[in-house]
Amino acid sequence: MEHRFLGNSGMRVSAISYGNWLTHGSQVEDDAAIEAVHAALDAGITTFDTADVYAGTKAETVLGEALRGVQRESIELFTKVFWPTGPGLNQQGLSRKHIMESIDGSLKRLGTDHIDLYQAHRYDHCTPLEVTMSAFADLVHQGKVAYLGVSEWTAEQIRDAKVLADDLKVPLVSSQPQYSLLWRVIEEEVVPTCEELGISQIVWSPLAQGVLTGKYQPGEEPPDGSRATDEAGGKNMISRWMNDDVLTAVQQVSALADEAGLTMANMALAWVLRNPNVASAIVGASRADQVTRNVEAVDITLDDDLVAQVEAILEPVSISDAKRTLKDQPKQRL
Repeated sequence: MEHRFLGNSGMRVSAISYGNWLTHGSQVEDDAAIEAVHAALDAGITTFDTADVYAGTKAETVLGEALRGVQRESIELFTKVFWPTGPGLNQQGLSRKHIMESIDGSLKRLGTDHIDLYQAHRYDHCTPLEVTMSAFADLVHQGKVAYLGVSEWTAEQIRDAKVLADDLKVPLVSSQPQYSLLWRVIEEEVVPTCEELGISQIVWSPLAQGVLTGKYQPGEEPPDGSRATDEAGGKNMISRWMNDDVLTAVQQVSALADEAGLTMANMALAWVLRNPNVASAIVGASRADQVTRNVEAVDITLDDDLVAQVEAILEPVSISDAKRTLKDQPKQRL
């Protein structure tokens, strides 16, 4: 397993990290989830990403159980805060109250006394950034959090947060955006800004919710049991890719992967990891063998001509508008 530095933190993370959004505590039985985590450890993955909101807090509990007995210093444990974790009006957002209460819940569920990377799951337009960063800084100074990160923030928001983090003398080192061959919105603004500021990307959905595995065929119904058929497993999100234009282009790319002796999934992951600002790509799994196959991507070096062909085929159907990050942010709390 390749390991890369996370921003200018000095901490290294596995190039493939294991995430449990949509799986642990909901889509996958606990025994299968624990088996997948152990497969990740066996494959050399040391970085595990979750969030308090996943499966209504159950995902953190399952991950904590799966990692029980693993030497804490040998792994990097990440979680997030923002989305609602209960019915209370203050059980969401990035207020000081919610941050301080959420971190204690996450620590308890994960069975640890500290989080290696605590991330703001979205930007909170209802709370002054100074309040949020001050609360995060206190967690760092208390030893509950080692490093800070954000998820789906614009370049300007990241820059503003970094100024405050530096003033507060705490390490803001990561950005967690969606990034794949089909979703390239970070390339124009977020990546250059982060490179300047010493911040790395930890990207989610590098396989575009499974579309970039090539398993969905144009003009055909999705396979039974796939994410595209699961009302509770991300069907709404994957729907943006479930049209014949996208699926036809993906099948053309899949043919190129076959010619190169690669699986479509591993080629898509290897493409993401080509970006020097990407420290890690998060993959999920419902079965242990999926983890084993995904980690093969770290050993793949893509030919420049192949990359050019792939990007040319997918360019008409990919999304690269930098404004999408701000557009998609929740402006009000739920």
